[in-house]
Amino acid sequence: MVRALALNCTLKPAPAPSSTQKLLSEVLAALGDAGVETDLVRVVDYDVRPGVEKDMGEGDQWPMLREKVLAADILVLGTPTWMGHHSSIAARVLERLDAELSETDEAGRPILFGKVAVVAVVGNEDGAHKITADLFQALNDVGYTIPAQGVTYWNGEAMGSTDYRELDATPESTAGTTATVAANAAHLATLLAGANYPA
Repeated sequence: MVRALALNCTLKPAPAPSSTQKLLSEVLAALGDAGVETDLVRVVDYDVRPGVEKDMGEGDQWPMLREKVLAADILVLGTPTWMGHHSSIAARVLERLDAELSETDEAGRPILFGKVAVVAVVGNEDGAHKITADLFQALNDVGYTIPAQGVTYWNGEAMGSTDYRELDATPESTAGTTATVAANAAHLATLLAGANYPA
């Protein structure tokens, strides 16, 4: 069974409404339709300490999230857009994933080789393409494989006040892209599970 973990990098603690949560839920629903087991975590609800180690000491809750990350075949990283950039929570996740650069599996491969990452971005301002480029580069650096068309996003009207979660219906273009992201991620994760990169 292929497993996916979505990390919601909203700045809003639960149970506050979150547009990022809505889009991630749609991605996970599409992955579920593809036979993938899914889980969703709102990172801001945990005490994830700054740093680039697997465990930053007493009180750091990243180690429990790291277990989920390592157990997942697919990582879905979701972020809102703030001032044209990904959230500080998303930056924190990338910083903590940096520790995996020095971790290897039993065959000597980087520990995140053979795993897939996709991205979801929401915001009522421009920035989705830049955010995607930044996240893809970082995720690929630590070992994740990015599938074809591995991002779904929604941008509202520039300088507008409507959030994605407030829409009456999911826009057709976003829904179609989300379905493609899920299908391609599930396909690639299944292939890599059966034939990982060479040691």
